[in-house]
Amino acid sequence: MSDIERNAIVVGVTGGVACGKSEVGRILECMGYRACDADHVAHALMAKGTAVFKDIVEFFGKRILSDDGEIFRPALGTIVFEDPDKRARLNALVHPAVRSAIERWISERRARGENGAVQIPLLFESGMNDLGFNGIICVSASDTLVLERLKKHGIDNDEAMKRIRSQMPLVEKERLSDFVVRNLGSLQELEEATQQAVEWLSVER
Repeated sequence: MSDIERNAIVVGVTGGVACGKSEVGRILECMGYRACDADHVAHALMAKGTAVFKDIVEFFGKRILSDDGEIFRPALGTIVFEDPDKRARLNALVHPAVRSAIERWISERRARGENGAVQIPLLFESGMNDLGFNGIICVSASDTLVLERLKKHGIDNDEAMKRIRSQMPLVEKERLSDFVVRNLGSLQELEEATQQAVEWLSVER
């Protein structure tokens, strides 16, 4: 590994539903980190005409398509949040391609000596914790706050609980991560907690 690659810090950011992963990613960007969002990567890989798109439509059928022929994610989400087997099948179709894309992105950051932050909601569930991160940050929040945030996005309690239960328990993600950022108060407090995580990374690496 070259000196440039050794100087690059690449961190994985995970956490529970509506805990604030995207906000922590934005804060890290403001601190000079290049950001990659696994959800955005997945969206691109599932676009109409791609190999992943074709595999998903072949399995789930055209009922998941919108009028323009693209995958209608709310319809697909309703199916997989209610059926663990179908959710597992979707993950099997999407995760390998997402993993390959993120591996290339991380390699590019290290080759350029750039710090990077990769937001991966299902980081542990998908096994992507072995991508060589310098550290993994778990963004955490209380159940009450999570439900309040989801409600503001028009998601009722029943649907919210399905989404929460579809992922690894948050307490387990906290245990497996290197640093926990608790998003329980103001934006300033979240920024301070994220700064502490970055300082920890700089020392521990």
